[in-house]
Amino acid sequence: MHPGVLSILAAKLRSVLQSIHNGGLWVCVKRVLLYLTVLMMADSPKPKPTWRERTAALKNLKPLLALIWRTSPPLVVAMFALRLLRSLYPLVSLYIGKLIIDSIVNAVQHGDSTDAVWEYVALECGITIVWAIAARLRDVVDALLGDRFANETSVRIMQHAASLDLVMFEDATFYDKLERARRQTWGRVGLMSDALNQIQDVLTIISLAAGLMSFNPWFFVLIIIALIPSVWNEIRFSGEAYSLAYQWTPERRKIDYYRFIGASDETAKEVKIFGLAPFIIERFRVLSVEYYNANRRLAIRRAAWSTALGAISTLSYYSAYILIIMQVLGGAISLGSLTFLTGSFSNVQGLMQSIFSRFSSIAGDALYLNDLFSFFELTPQITSPATPHPFPNPVREGFRFEGVGFRYHNSERWAVRNLTFTLGAGEKLALVGENGAGKTTLVKLLARLYDPTEGRILLDGIDLRDYDVEQLRSNIGVIFQDFVKYQMTVRENIGIGRIDETANESAIRHAAEKSRAAEVVERLDHGYEQMIGRRFGTGTELSGGEWQKIALARAYLRSAQLLILDEPTAALDARAEYEIFKRFTELTAGKSAVLISHRFSTVRMADRILVLDRGEQRELGSHEELLGKGGLYAELFSLQAAGYK
Repeated sequence: MHPGVLSILAAKLRSVLQSIHNGGLWVCVKRVLLYLTVLMMADSPKPKPTWRERTAALKNLKPLLALIWRTSPPLVVAMFALRLLRSLYPLVSLYIGKLIIDSIVNAVQHGDSTDAVWEYVALECGITIVWAIAARLRDVVDALLGDRFANETSVRIMQHAASLDLVMFEDATFYDKLERARRQTWGRVGLMSDALNQIQDVLTIISLAAGLMSFNPWFFVLIIIALIPSVWNEIRFSGEAYSLAYQWTPERRKIDYYRFIGASDETAKEVKIFGLAPFIIERFRVLSVEYYNANRRLAIRRAAWSTALGAISTLSYYSAYILIIMQVLGGAISLGSLTFLTGSFSNVQGLMQSIFSRFSSIAGDALYLNDLFSFFELTPQITSPATPHPFPNPVREGFRFEGVGFRYHNSERWAVRNLTFTLGAGEKLALVGENGAGKTTLVKLLARLYDPTEGRILLDGIDLRDYDVEQLRSNIGVIFQDFVKYQMTVRENIGIGRIDETANESAIRHAAEKSRAAEVVERLDHGYEQMIGRRFGTGTELSGGEWQKIALARAYLRSAQLLILDEPTAALDARAEYEIFKRFTELTAGKSAVLISHRFSTVRMADRILVLDRGEQRELGSHEELLGKGGLYAELFSLQAAGYK
């Protein structure tokens, strides 16, 4: 077991013993169960990145710059130009300061004119104003570019996520990767700004270092020696910070999840009815406190080491300062040179420490970019062929399953297997089976949301994989039981079925009438423009049955050659469901359809019924044929019929 887990377990055992001591035995038992659950959920920590990994991560800066450049070339050019201008300011400012002091000394000691003094002061004032304006412009450019980059990257993440296979979204590891990629949309321009600031500071140091070394080369050597401990400290702890953030990605998602279900309109009823608030709050508290403690330990260690090693830098500065003062007292340099040297030394020291510290920060932040670019490297397995077969319009023969089986990645259990049947053109096929029998998996295979692990699915004698994916799906309309309730207007909710028809008033109304959603719309204040759902202020909530009528309208709007209803009418009463399915069969005349329902009064309207049991094909036939066989279908039908007696 990982040492961190052992320390957590030890702390919790101490808490348990204290509970026993206080007489809270039941509280003790609950805590033991809760803590063991949390520990079992915890993922193994990611090893701390090596120096080679941190340095290698700098390669991410090039594709990052390419992404930022694509966001806005003019803003990127402005960002470069303003930093180049700023890099010259310290040298110019210090040198003008030297001239001012030397002019003052000459005026006082030798009676020279003071005109030069005021000219230099005016020059320094003008330059300072210019550089101040440049600094403000740089901040504005960085902020604008940061916002645009965040928006553009978010769009790209959504676009890429949309291209990936559905099976990926059913994997917790993928969700961790997606969450880490989302976190990179904000603040990554700051990383590029840091990289450009490095270049700016290097240019400044080169000019200042030349001045320092012309007086005494040891000044520069002292600075380098003093910075090594601080640089080592920053690089070390940036790696630990990344490791901690990576390790806690699953737990942060759990923390966010508990925070959501603990205070959400979607869960409020059950939280109150079942008294879940203390349970959820305790889970949130355990994880959030552990995360806080882990961050606190790292912050304290980092601060302690930084303070100790920072003392070395301070001593080196004053050593060099003493050398400069001694040269002034010996008459080797002027007072103006003293201000120039001390200012240059202080600037170089600060800039070099900033460079090395920022390098550590850049290397650490570049590690996080691995999360973003590794997400973009994910590729879908379900793709269209280079030369897809033309989709049949209309479908003539229908679909055929030949020995089809499917199982999820890293799973030994088959979701479905040995499926061999046909769904003819214009045929209505009902799927029957207990929960987990594989009905929804079969539907997803039909829509090519999954590809078979074994066997093949044919459409008019052609493998589904030989058709264009988008064209195939555009000819299939599916309404799942867990359909999405979009917090949008009624028009947009129905228009989801075929998004380019959203502005088509007659098509939207026709679909609503067929699904009986028009009855719902008539009662809404703003009709089809009414916002539905409670997430936004002007929205109104619908009942479960009303939502399902809206969802059914999407299927009708689809005008697809194959329509699939995967128990979307579960919230409707038996009469309403029967009427909807009756109208559905009438309105889909000449089209293929797949119906999934637990109500046999609805199922019997199909031409044929496919009975699934534990992912296997058990029976296939009409309602009367299956009743005559006296098999599983007849048993399930009898059980349901007995409930109505």
